[in-house]
Amino acid sequence: MTTPIIAMIGAGNMGSSLISGLINNGHPSDKIWASDTSEEKLQSLQHSLQVHTTVNNTEAAQVADIIVFAIKPQLFAPIALELASIIQTRDPLVISIAAGIRESSIRHWLGPHTKIVRAMPNTPALIGCGATALYANAYVTNELYNMAESILRTVGVVVWLTDEKLMDTVTALSGSGPAYFFLVMEALQQAAEQYGLPIETARLLTLQTALGAARMAIESGKPLAELRHNVTSPGGTTEKAVSVLEENNIRTLFTNALQAAKLRSEELAELMGKA
Repeated sequence: MTTPIIAMIGAGNMGSSLISGLINNGHPSDKIWASDTSEEKLQSLQHSLQVHTTVNNTEAAQVADIIVFAIKPQLFAPIALELASIIQTRDPLVISIAAGIRESSIRHWLGPHTKIVRAMPNTPALIGCGATALYANAYVTNELYNMAESILRTVGVVVWLTDEKLMDTVTALSGSGPAYFFLVMEALQQAAEQYGLPIETARLLTLQTALGAARMAIESGKPLAELRHNVTSPGGTTEKAVSVLEENNIRTLFTNALQAAKLRSEELAELMGKA
């Protein structure tokens, strides 16, 4: 199979991370184009990764087999309309990582038979440790399905959704999720400081504990409840701490938090669709 030419429309943090991930996984740099309004970003990419760069979206799109929209949602409609004729002529795979832009809106702007994969990565993708959910429309073939997965897998793990509506739940969970964990870590560090630990000691122990817990969960493959029980000795310190969290309805708090984020994601998608 011929190596596809990929055009990255938008060379910000996520676009640049995808380009780095692709090259680190063996995709030839001369098969990648990056387009952005910032010449400084483009010069940096060209210097460090030797990809083709341009400030002209059309120049990148007109040679591409795969076009990745790595842009802010509010920019999607005007850029999509700018590239619509090229996409209708060349019929590339379109991958959108613009949060909240529905597949139906993308087809409305680009053409009714556009091959579209929506992707919802999160910010840890910037360090190659992301979690991305993908949704493909009916025009995406198995070959293109695999191509889209291989692109997003360069920056972390990938899961597929069969119902686009679940993207709002994904946004609430993994999209917004890093902030929830940062808040929990921040609260734990501050509590440890109140009980006498130096700032750097509290920070290091907090971060390493979070990392260790996540790695144990991933590598053991055991249910989270089982892992929690394994470190919760009857009558011990952990049991006492966990009981305080449960008594203060930690599960309800997180359910309400995800619901609020999901509803906001739905609201924003409606607004973007009307833009």
